[in-house]
Amino acid sequence: MIQNIKIMTRRFQFLLLVAAVSFFSCKQGADSAQTPVSADPSTAQDMVGQSAVKDDVSNPNIVQVAYGSADHTTLVAAVKAGGLVDALSNAGPFTVFAPTNAAFAKLPAGTVEGLLKPEKLADLKNILEYHTYVGSLKIEYFQDGQSYEQVNGGKVTITKKDGKTYVNGSEIVASIPTSNGMIHVINDVLLPK
Repeated sequence: MIQNIKIMTRRFQFLLLVAAVSFFSCKQGADSAQTPVSADPSTAQDMVGQSAVKDDVSNPNIVQVAYGSADHTTLVAAVKAGGLVDALSNAGPFTVFAPTNAAFAKLPAGTVEGLLKPEKLADLKNILEYHTYVGSLKIEYFQDGQSYEQVNGGKVTITKKDGKTYVNGSEIVASIPTSNGMIHVINDVLLPK
């Protein structure tokens, strides 16, 4: 009996030693400098937070899909300027109505450039948040006449006509599922009312 107690005591001490070594090793590793890695490797030095998490196994999130789209470079620049990269990289789920570069080109000359200026940050965020819904809305969920409250508090209206789905009159031309929600590609920039 005494011998069993001694063996158990040694095992317990050994487990405590292993736990202590593991704890201090993890703490030391956490204190050392780390280089963040982003969804877009060309901007890794700028990224911190959720957007900096490197994950080559999971499906890409909304931001990662947008970074990979040649048709959404203006939207990506706006999301960066608006400081929303981390927010849209989080678990969500979100639904983003994503205007193409051609959609931004329809705006009056100088509008996009003006919105990207630091003094227009509030206006830019308002527009970007008007394109974002908290929740994952698949295209088959949309019904004619429905409205959805966007992140900025404004509402968008869904219409259906001839088998096509529109948001505020802009046709949804593609729908892309992501790991943290849905992207619905549109050919117009939605302007808050």
